[in-house]
Amino acid sequence: MADDELMIEDDAIALEDTNDTVIQDAEVSNIIPFIMERYTRAEDYRYQDEERWLRAYRNYRGLYGPDVQFTESEKSRVFIKVTKTKTLAAYGQIVDVLFANNKFPLSVDPTELPEGVVEDVHFDPKEPEQLQGETSLSSPYGFAGDGEDLPPGATAKSLVERLGALGDKLQPVEDKLKEGPGKTPTAVEFSPAKIAAKKMEKKIHDQLEESGASKSLRSSAFEMALFGTGIMKGPFAADKEYPNWNDNGEYDPMFKTMPQVNHVSVWNFYPDPDANNMDEAQFIIERHKMSRSQLRNLKKRPYFRGQVIDEAISFGENYTKKYWEDDLSDYAPEHGIDRFEVLEYWGMVDIEMLEEQNVEIPAELKDFDELQANVWICNNKLIRMVLNPFKPSKIPYAASPYELNPYSFFGVGIAENMDDTQTLMNGFMRMAVDNAVLSGNLIVEVDETNLVPGQDLSLYPGKVFRRQGGAPGQAIFGTKFPNVSSENMMLFDKARVLADESTGFPSFAHGQTGVSGVGRTASGISMLMGAAQGSIKTVIKNVDDYLIRPLGEGFFRFNMQFDFDPAIKGDLEVKARGTESLMANEVRSQRLMQFLQVASNPSLAPFAKFQYVIREIAKSMDLDPDKVTNNMNEAALQAELMKQFQAPAESQAAPAGANPMDPTGAGGANMGVGMVPQPGEQGFSGNEQPANTQQTQAVGQQQPPVASVQ
Repeated sequence: MADDELMIEDDAIALEDTNDTVIQDAEVSNIIPFIMERYTRAEDYRYQDEERWLRAYRNYRGLYGPDVQFTESEKSRVFIKVTKTKTLAAYGQIVDVLFANNKFPLSVDPTELPEGVVEDVHFDPKEPEQLQGETSLSSPYGFAGDGEDLPPGATAKSLVERLGALGDKLQPVEDKLKEGPGKTPTAVEFSPAKIAAKKMEKKIHDQLEESGASKSLRSSAFEMALFGTGIMKGPFAADKEYPNWNDNGEYDPMFKTMPQVNHVSVWNFYPDPDANNMDEAQFIIERHKMSRSQLRNLKKRPYFRGQVIDEAISFGENYTKKYWEDDLSDYAPEHGIDRFEVLEYWGMVDIEMLEEQNVEIPAELKDFDELQANVWICNNKLIRMVLNPFKPSKIPYAASPYELNPYSFFGVGIAENMDDTQTLMNGFMRMAVDNAVLSGNLIVEVDETNLVPGQDLSLYPGKVFRRQGGAPGQAIFGTKFPNVSSENMMLFDKARVLADESTGFPSFAHGQTGVSGVGRTASGISMLMGAAQGSIKTVIKNVDDYLIRPLGEGFFRFNMQFDFDPAIKGDLEVKARGTESLMANEVRSQRLMQFLQVASNPSLAPFAKFQYVIREIAKSMDLDPDKVTNNMNEAALQAELMKQFQAPAESQAAPAGANPMDPTGAGGANMGVGMVPQPGEQGFSGNEQPANTQQTQAVGQQQPPVASVQ
């Protein structure tokens, strides 16, 4: 990041810092009971979802829940963790697709008809005479807006003011600028909307890299595969520490306010119970588990009330474990947690409650009955309360389902889809193990009436039993049970096939051997892989629509609101690119190369966007196109340099008139069919040389001088 890059200041995010101002005590404030009531209702509503997540987690870890009751005859407790294998396979494929190009899968492009900025402009120093008399067209896309937009009917001359540093390069030809694409091959074209989009995209990718968004996305993808829902929070303003040492070698860190993004676990996420997606949600509550130092660090952030935080800390740690936390933790149930429970609320609040806390309300919002606010509560104390600083007011969360459930906020994951088959596989495997143990040992029957009383009946090699005299019949019998474990394993394989079908991930796709049926042929494998790709395509599409695009749009709105660089602003749109990586890179690269060959046809070349094709080929090879490809100006310069280097090489490769590619050495001349010279004829090499050799040689070519030896 450049040193002179504009950073977001705290006062751009928070209207006024009320750090040490305590407006109302918790006992008389209406906002705290209001939020706690919503928190309780959301917690009760998602109880069934918590039970599903617990079963999913137990199946992933290979743990039996309290609902599983074993009979006395069942000795084996084996658990086959196929759920873990399928979940990791789905997670790995999602990550491979999303990060196939080694960057966050989103881009910024101009809209189809960019408003507020000239779409194309050009100048042509060699413009034909018949075109020079044409008048410049006025822009049909201008409109009166927030003052940043071009006025209606703006012309190309208004463009220079919107191009920033690029405008200096256009000053020599400013009077020659015309709107629209160039009409001749010599025209130099500019696309202001594309320039702004490129700058905005680079800005967003830099912010995502700074905030560790890729790591957060991977964590969300894992919970999405396992539990059915992946959640991310952002962007939100936070101070980031940059290491720095002064001239004396002392550590003097720099703090800059940057947009951040985090992964939020489903266990700590409490949405509006009446909403089926984020667009319908009236509120979201996030539950934090904070240490004493983490809670104190909140005092450094805007709008947090330092005095109230100290009061909340003075009451001591208040974190109470939920019933499901003992199952998630490897600690003993009696193990306590010395932490603070902090609730973060984003949602609608009655304007009377805001005025009760002396929250400053802009004049244009005073007529509303309720407004979006951000409220933090700890130990029944109000430690932060502000209006939602983002315009438009959006709750900064995004939730993506693995498999969409249109009647619930939370989706369906891998573990839930194969819950029944996991139970079947465990049951068949336990029966197979118990039968193998039973059939592998001899069962002994003893008739004690035939033995001397008081003997030890234990069995071991060389054991001697004393028999009573005169007692008829056999005293010790051996019984062996049949081995039917192979039948149980056949049923296990059937259940595994059902798991493949219910999840959409065939066993061979994650390294499983011994596949039978259609998976034993190449065509069958191809068919199954196509089906698996179709399943993951739906998942990636959900990630694009519910996670990547809302997150990218949040960063776009953040920069449009708080970044004052006009070079990145325009009528732009954010696009999620996750589904573009579904096609295997090898296949995609091959198709791009085929297209490049077709487009090389002189009649088709003018219609092809070669720069885009070259960049896409680099992406398909997992290369950064910005590092391995040139722009138009760099390409022109490199082409000129290559001409200069090739010209001397070609002139030295062969004599004048010769074709360097001609293997005959004929120099391009027509060679006729002649007669071979016979002995005695002129030109025959076997003839005797005349006495005057030097004279004969003079007729042909001059011999090099021979150095005389003195």
